[in-house]
Order: sequence, then C-alpha cells, then structure tokens
Amino acid sequence: MDHVVLLLVCVAPVVQCYGSGRVMESCGDMQPHHDGLSPQTGPAPFTVTTDRSHYRLGEAVTVQLQAPSSTRFTGFLLQAREVGGESAVGSFAPTAAAVQRLTCSQKPNSAVSHTSASVKTSIQVTWISEAPGDPKPIQFHASFVQNYWTFWVDVRSPALIFANNSTGGSSGSGTSLPTTPTMTATIQKPAPAVLSTISSADCGITKVCFSQPSNCDPSVSAECYFMSATIVSPSDAAVRFEMIGPSDGYISFGFSDDQMMGNDDIYICGIGSDGLVQVQHAFSTGRTTPQAFPPGNVSDVRASVQDTVISCSFTSMNTLSTQRTTGFNKTYYLIFAHGPSSKGQIQIHTDTFISTDKVDISTPQLVEKAGLPHIIKAHGALMLIAWMTTGSLGMMVARYLKGIAKGRNLWGKDVWFLVHVGAMSVTVVATIIAFILAFSYTKDWSGGAHPVLGCLVMVLSFLQPIVALLRCGSQHPMRFFFNWSHALNAVVIKALSVAAIFTGLKLIDSTLDQWLMKVMGGFVGWEALFFILLDVHFRWNNSIDPPKCDALNLPVSQQL
Repeated sequence: MDHVVLLLVCVAPVVQCYGSGRVMESCGDMQPHHDGLSPQTGPAPFTVTTDRSHYRLGEAVTVQLQAPSSTRFTGFLLQAREVGGESAVGSFAPTAAAVQRLTCSQKPNSAVSHTSASVKTSIQVTWISEAPGDPKPIQFHASFVQNYWTFWVDVRSPALIFANNSTGGSSGSGTSLPTTPTMTATIQKPAPAVLSTISSADCGITKVCFSQPSNCDPSVSAECYFMSATIVSPSDAAVRFEMIGPSDGYISFGFSDDQMMGNDDIYICGIGSDGLVQVQHAFSTGRTTPQAFPPGNVSDVRASVQDTVISCSFTSMNTLSTQRTTGFNKTYYLIFAHGPSSKGQIQIHTDTFISTDKVDISTPQLVEKAGLPHIIKAHGALMLIAWMTTGSLGMMVARYLKGIAKGRNLWGKDVWFLVHVGAMSVTVVATIIAFILAFSYTKDWSGGAHPVLGCLVMVLSFLQPIVALLRCGSQHPMRFFFNWSHALNAVVIKALSVAAIFTGLKLIDSTLDQWLMKVMGGFVGWEALFFILLDVHFRWNNSIDPPKCDALNLPVSQQL
C-alpha cells in the first residue's frame, strides 16, 4: 500500500503538468516545461493547416490540428504570430468543451489549449484577426504532447498573407487562384540556421537525395543544389522535404511521369515581394507558369535565404498527383529547377536537372542526374566543330597561308581560296544544323545569354557567304570595303561563338571544379597563341619581302 501511495504522489505532478491545459507560462517558448526533458528534434507527425492562404481584418479563419492514424496526441497549445514575431496576435472564437482559450502576451483569448489529457486525433478552432497598424503575414504555431516524455514544439502552419478589401482571400472552397504563383507558405524572420541543418547525411540510408553536382553536400558547398525526401509516417504518407541552392529568385522540385516539364506536381521555395522566403505548392501544365493552389496538408515550414542561398524544409501529407500517376507508392522522375523572380512571381527557370530513372521516394536512395539528351550533345558537337576547328582553319588559311600555295590553281581558282571556301561552308552548314537542333528540342526560348549569342552567330554566319557572293571585283575601287567588312564580321562571329560556347558549357557543367570550362579555356588560349605566332611569322616575312598589298594586307595578285 505504501508503494501505491508513493506512486500516486509521483504521478500526480506529471498529470498536473499538462492535464488541465492551463499553460500560460508556455506562451513564449511553446515548451510544456516537463522537468529535464527536451522536445523531439525530428519532424513532427502532426500538421497545422488552415482553410485559406490569405486573411482580412475581422475575418474568421478555420485552423485544424491533425494527427495521423498511427499517432495520437494528448495535449496541445496553439497561437497565431506574425511571421518572425514572438507575440500572439488575433483571438480565438468560443470553441467546444475539449478546447479552452488562454491569455498570452496579455491578450485575452489569443491562444487555445486542451482541457484534459484524453487522446485526440483532430482539433478544429476558429481564429479571428484583429486590426494591426501594419498588417503582416501570420503563421500558426502549435506544440503537441504525445505523453510526458514525448512532445514536439513550434510546429508551424503555412503562412497567411494579409489581403485588403480589394484583394480576395483564398479560401479552400471555390475562390479561384491566380494562374501565376502566389507564394503561400512563409518563413521565419530572422531565419534559423536552415543552411547548416540541411545536409547529405543519411542519404541513401533514411532519405532519398537528388543533387547537382552529383553527391554534393549543401552543408559544405554553397554551390550545391539539393533536395531530399524522408518518409515520416509511411501509413499516412507524411514526407519531410528539404531543398536548398543558390538563386536570386527561387528553387523548386517536382514529380513527373516523364523527363519533360508539364503535368508535374511541384513545390517552390522562393523570395516573395516582401523579401521573405515562401513555400508554394503548384502544378505545371506545359510550358506556362505553374498554377498555384492551396498548400493543403503542409506544416512545420522552415525557410531562409543566406547570401543568395535559398533553403526550405517542410512536412507534407499531400498526395502526389500528376496526369497519369497518383500516390506516394508510385514512381516518378524527379525534376529540380531554379531561376529568377520578379515581385514575388517566378520567371522562367535558368537551369534544370532531371533524374535518370523513375524514383519511389519511400525507398531511401541516391538519385542520379540524367545526362544530356543526344540532340543537345549533337548541337554542342556541331558548334564546337564549326567554330573551334573548321571556322578557325578557314580564317587561318585566308589570312596567313596564301603564300604556301602561291601559284597553284585548281579548277581555275587558287588552292587557298578553295580550302577557305570549303572550310567556311562546312562551318556555316554545321551552325545552321546545330541551331535547328537546339530549337527543335526546346521548342521555346530558354532564356539567358546563350540563346541570344547563338542567334547572333546564326544571323551573322548566314549573311557572311551571301555578302561574299555579292562582292565586287578585285580591282574595284570599293573592294577594300568588302575586305574589311568581311574580315571584321568573321572576327565578330568568332568572338560571339566562343562566348556562346562558354555560356553553353556553363549550363551543362555540373562539376564542382568546372573542368569543362577549364578545358575550353585552355583550347581558346592555345588557339589565340597559334594566331599570334602565325601573325608574327606573317609580319616577319612581309618585312623581308614586302608584297604589294591592299589596306588589309591582302596581296592584290591573289584577291578573288
């Protein structure tokens, strides 16, 4: 009997700690203050969701705390805060007997908690906004207690953006969403150290990881684009997602039935018009801006931007849905994309990478990045052949090698001239084919400097032989104008083509040391040195035996 009394004496304070729900002392740090115990560090299995993504002054917002079927909670504390704020805002409407209202931050009814330690699976309450002087995005913060030893603190809902009277809120029932994405689940400010917590640790062991460069670690390299997926609750399809990468606008990942964009389930982490990093759920319908919709069962959102490195992590219980496949137990191609944004609206991505094979995110693994399509490889090879081999050969022959074949004719033309025409004809044809291949694959304007430079090279290359066919005779008084324009246009095309090749390699070179760029730099340097040596030799020969030349140092007797 003494042992029973002692047990009751020990257990009574435990029940008192959270059984009544009168936890006003927890308003600030959201901690249940169970002596000597710390909250769980892993993702919470519970979610905090709302029925809308915007709110107006005095408008009622329905907030739901949801537990998966395999897990229950006995206690909770819920309050609304401005994003980045520490104090409770707004008030909760009178609720059912299982929920009581509390005074936090000296504001009556600004928080709600449980009234007993009974097992709970779902709690629904109504929150009403007040009239702040400077309306800001708000976020619901909740703590869940499973038992005395197991509890989660500060689980967050998607953020609600303030909407004035002329801007409609986005409720979950019937309000149409804009076709351009509006970031719908916000951050904290100041941001926590998200960058240091997202890493490649446990990749292939407990989580699916996909990155560029392959197998990079975002906690070590700021140039690492990385996403991971960890199953939190297999029976309820709760997944903890992480993504991080350098960008001046947004990063995103999606699930697709194929390796082309379109009909994809997407999560976007981007910088909004207010400068805050926000998470958005969207669906792409081809080569148009993805269509946003309510974030649904997305919770515990953590996001930040540090030195242009954007990072987000969140728990989602949303069912994956593409055009042909639905569910977490299916396989999908993973797509990662990033690009700029303007006033919170995402723009066309500047780069993307896709998984080699379809992936089941419930199976931990390291996902390999797919290689370049053969048509893009052909495009690059043709441009390299055109402007780093045949184009250079044609220019060298016309400028420096006339003397070697002096007096040798073939079909009534000097041999150097025929070699020059043949090499440059191959160059122009290769450029045209490469240009067609690139646009036939993308079927769109991809953005960035590379396509602009490519189009300039294409136009000027196409004009070069046309102008050459229309040139005046070698003795015409205006012949010097053609000589100079023809040579200068060739130099401009050469410079633009080299720049286009560098920008193209930058798009595909995902290695940490950028070895493709370095090899190309060495190739260009060697070619420049070769041109210099030929020019020195050419001028040295002319100083010994100066020919009769025109203004461009072209021997008049050899002009055609």
